[in-house]
Amino acid sequence: MRLHATIASAFLLSISAQGAIAQPCDNHDPLRRPHFGDTHVHTAWSFDARSQDTRNKPDAAYRFAKGEPLGIKPYDENNQPLRQIQIDRPLDFTAVTDHSEFMGEMRMCNVEGSPGYWHPVCMLHRYIPSTTFATLAATGLSAKFRWGMCGDDNEICMQQAANTWLDVQQAAEDAYDRSSDCSFTSFVAYEWTASVGSGQNLHHNVVFKNDIVPDRALSWIESPSQVDLWDYLDKECLLDKPGCDAVVIPHNSNLSGGLMFETARVENSTVPEGPVSRAEAQRRARWNTLFEVMQHKGSSECDSRLPVWSEDEYCDFEKLNYDTFGGKDSGTPGGKPMELIANLAPEEDRPVTKPPEQSNFLRYALKKGLQQQEELGVNSFKFGLVSSTDTHIAAPGLAMEKNHPGHGGAGMGAGDGVPVGLPDELEYGPGGLAVLYAEENTRDSLFAAMQRREAYATSGTRPILRFFGGWDYPEDACGAPDMVAQGYNGGVPMGGDLKSPAAGNTSPRFIVSAVADAGTEEYPGMPLQRLQLIKGWYEDGELHEKVLDVAGGDNDAAVDINTCETSGSGHAQLCSVWQDDDFNPEAQSFYYTRVLENPTCRWSQQICADAGVRCDDPASVPEGLQNCCSADHKKVIQERAWSSPIWYTPAS
Repeated sequence: MRLHATIASAFLLSISAQGAIAQPCDNHDPLRRPHFGDTHVHTAWSFDARSQDTRNKPDAAYRFAKGEPLGIKPYDENNQPLRQIQIDRPLDFTAVTDHSEFMGEMRMCNVEGSPGYWHPVCMLHRYIPSTTFATLAATGLSAKFRWGMCGDDNEICMQQAANTWLDVQQAAEDAYDRSSDCSFTSFVAYEWTASVGSGQNLHHNVVFKNDIVPDRALSWIESPSQVDLWDYLDKECLLDKPGCDAVVIPHNSNLSGGLMFETARVENSTVPEGPVSRAEAQRRARWNTLFEVMQHKGSSECDSRLPVWSEDEYCDFEKLNYDTFGGKDSGTPGGKPMELIANLAPEEDRPVTKPPEQSNFLRYALKKGLQQQEELGVNSFKFGLVSSTDTHIAAPGLAMEKNHPGHGGAGMGAGDGVPVGLPDELEYGPGGLAVLYAEENTRDSLFAAMQRREAYATSGTRPILRFFGGWDYPEDACGAPDMVAQGYNGGVPMGGDLKSPAAGNTSPRFIVSAVADAGTEEYPGMPLQRLQLIKGWYEDGELHEKVLDVAGGDNDAAVDINTCETSGSGHAQLCSVWQDDDFNPEAQSFYYTRVLENPTCRWSQQICADAGVRCDDPASVPEGLQNCCSADHKKVIQERAWSSPIWYTPAS
């Protein structure tokens, strides 16, 4: 009887700890379906989510992801928002990723009665939030220094950070739908915000598999390099917490000053001597299964301004003209906060504005990984691809060009331009979405997709993209009602590795399929223009790549920039079975797909057009909208999606 009571007590404790026992999902698909989400979301717990922009914590972010409206500034005298925003369609999953750096300080500065609430640094944060970049970000991220309010051994800030980390976990647990509806999945997560030199970005989002997580969210301040992040995950997750696991997602390599794909031993702007070891490559490959290819601060696929990609016109997409945060050459009137941080660095590390080099981009890393595979027997840059928003106003998935409210982080505050002007810096955008192929909308199923890299990235719209690689797909597979089943049965999906060819098979075949986003009444979808395949390979000591149109192509699609009305033809669906007739079975290779929609107005041009701006008529340009006519203003955008690659490794 006592044993039965003990078992019952343990069972009740388990229910209490997890909120409820998960039930089997009613909507289970063995052929997997795409789930749309956001794995990069900041709330008021983040130091750079400025307090006048949002009062919203993780619980509000999860409610927003499910479709509820969210209040943002301006606020009335009772601190009630006068403006609301809402996502066009609910998300399937979300990971709130507040910065682990200053989790304790943000609690102390923003929660009245907390220790340190009246410290000068906290008062500056509350009343002059732009100073936070100097008082906290510069001293913490660059000098790895904490203020006296943290105590002699930083124990006060560490305890407050632990309390915030518990709140983050509780918000994720409360948001997770454990019923058989399986309507929404939340992940416990955070951002590890490594930054070296003149603001060279080495940021990674850490997303945990379930509610079994370490007791702390390790920050950059307490970890000299990415190796220390892996050590923390090995010990405090895998070893100390049975059932714990994580994926670590690097982002914004376009702002890394060329460091993102160097050795993980980097501690400052100088690359350590010595080659990457096989052991290091294995560790990176184990943790970095996904890569964030696009978000608010630009895309990191490739750059057509560089000679290596000059013939790929579609690499000219959402590009910044600087390669580090410190090299940023634009900013809000009266200050450039990221530049301020960098200028507090030693003189030799201070920023120089220069465009990115190819080592800042994904396609460089994918090719470098092939060479690494040849030399070490390990490819540490075998990335699945996702996009996200990096919202700093707790608005996951708000990636529509229309009604973009602004980033709300290290630039203009969200809505700074309301009612006149642009709500964000010109080079920023609404970001994108992460898509995971999973049998059901649960943590286990979605996390498994992250680990096997069966994922794709979008620039904010929701086309359905499928990509399979094999050796025997029939030429008419696109027209088959069981195309997806054929894809799985005859090969591997995006993120997979091609098996060695059977005797007589010398050319792999790929099923490439895309269906246009249906959209909504307020945000209608656009037809597809073209479907492309990008191949990279390593042969005879040389790296190569090529871009091919495999379906669709040039059409008469156009957009009137003065009205943002679209016209011309396009495709509701594109599909092709493509065979690589130039395949060399002795060469390392990768393949990924890119689908492009017909052109539309960019978020910034939609605002300019709605205001009646005509750049040939200076009288039509009101105060605050001068950037509408800037030479740097890209007025038209082609929304797109990128699949994760499929890799081929010779058996030898």
